[in-house]
Amino acid sequence: MITLVRRVTAGCALGAALALLAACAPADEPRAPRPAPSASAVSPAAPLSRPPTLAPGPAGQAPVFEHGPRTRDRTVALTFDADMTADQGPRADRGERFDNPGLVAALRELKVPATVFMTGRWAEEYPGQARAIGRDPLFEVANHSYSHYAFTDDCYGLPTIDEERMRADVERAYDVFREVGVRDAMPYFRFPGGCSDRRALKALAAVGVTAVQWDVVSGDAFATDAEAVAQEVLDGVRAGSVVVMHCTLSAAPTTERAVRRIVPELRERGFRFVKVSELIGAAGGRG
Repeated sequence: MITLVRRVTAGCALGAALALLAACAPADEPRAPRPAPSASAVSPAAPLSRPPTLAPGPAGQAPVFEHGPRTRDRTVALTFDADMTADQGPRADRGERFDNPGLVAALRELKVPATVFMTGRWAEEYPGQARAIGRDPLFEVANHSYSHYAFTDDCYGLPTIDEERMRADVERAYDVFREVGVRDAMPYFRFPGGCSDRRALKALAAVGVTAVQWDVVSGDAFATDAEAVAQEVLDGVRAGSVVVMHCTLSAAPTTERAVRRIVPELRERGFRFVKVSELIGAAGGRG
């Protein structure tokens, strides 16, 4: 995946979700760039060491991570994209739910560690939830951009951000996380739609993030059959897998029910749930 020009693995369901969630107006002007979070830049209560990241990619590009080691230590990371596009505030004002408190509650009930890839716009809309997720040791918050605009052309109908604004868009999300009280957001980034190319990876190299993709697509986007979503995950998971799901009730209404089926089944098979940071640490510099 590190050398792929563009990620298209997400499939038709994810593509439909992103097209419906996309907005056509340009994103707000980004704030002045700031550095990615590091141990020296956060509060005194922050960890003493920086979270694990991969070595830089080729030709000055940000590194890309798809899955952990395929070892006997049967670990799997459930990841949830908290999507909200920059100009979807009016839809939220009319009652559309871009959050999913029931899903978060289910993960806590089941004691499942997870990584939430959050857009800055989502954190602005739901600051209390963002803060609670970010301060819960069960979870880690990673960056999904501020605007949820695509970093390549022709990405499931998403509006496209200009190359010169890519870095600032990612850094703006980190700014928002700090403002709403998310502690120690991780130096991991997921491209909206999973779409990236060499140009986008090079633009993000200076931010110091590892780009995180996936190897298992849940198909939860706009799905109506929780059992089918669960089976898709159960059929695809291998040791070290990264599963992509969504934390957006209007776009993925069956995710909570699917998780309640997936978790006990995978545990019965001997899998252990971990955050993405543990998989990256176990990879030891390999994508």
